[in-house]
Amino acid sequence: MLLEEFNSCTREVAVDVVRTALDVPRWSDEIVDARPYPSVDALRAAVLSAAQPLTEAEIDAALAHHPRIGERPTGDDASAALARREQSGVDASAADALAEGNRAYERRFDRVFLVRAAGRTADAILALLHQRLGNDLDEELAVVDQQLREIAALRLEGAIEHEDKEGARA
Repeated sequence: MLLEEFNSCTREVAVDVVRTALDVPRWSDEIVDARPYPSVDALRAAVLSAAQPLTEAEIDAALAHHPRIGERPTGDDASAALARREQSGVDASAADALAEGNRAYERRFDRVFLVRAAGRTADAILALLHQRLGNDLDEELAVVDQQLREIAALRLEGAIEHEDKEGARA
């Protein structure tokens, strides 16, 4: 979908588009209601700042749609495909270490570990996981909030194309 199509589509369609990136109704409503966006960069800025901060309940609801790092869903739906693409840099040889780290994180925070995996190796993800185990709950909720926003920005940038200066889709 082109940015101009996103800007002019029905509210219902726009909500469907943004909720695939982050399924938090208050956040989605703010993104959709702020249309039109003059650029994808402006949309990205809105994605990163809307509905600040997410509540703990909103974070937990959003995390329900994210697989554990290192566990690639095998389904053929859009969510599974996104997760596989986002975790493409996570090498299967790190599966045991990631599974152990996920269990430690879940014992500590009672929720799934979430990190923007796109562009990160398994070693980098493990280092972040171990670092974040030292956070208190409030610090960790702030980090998860930011990670959800970064993932949503990447997902929306992938879903909403823009035209470059020569008029070609980018």
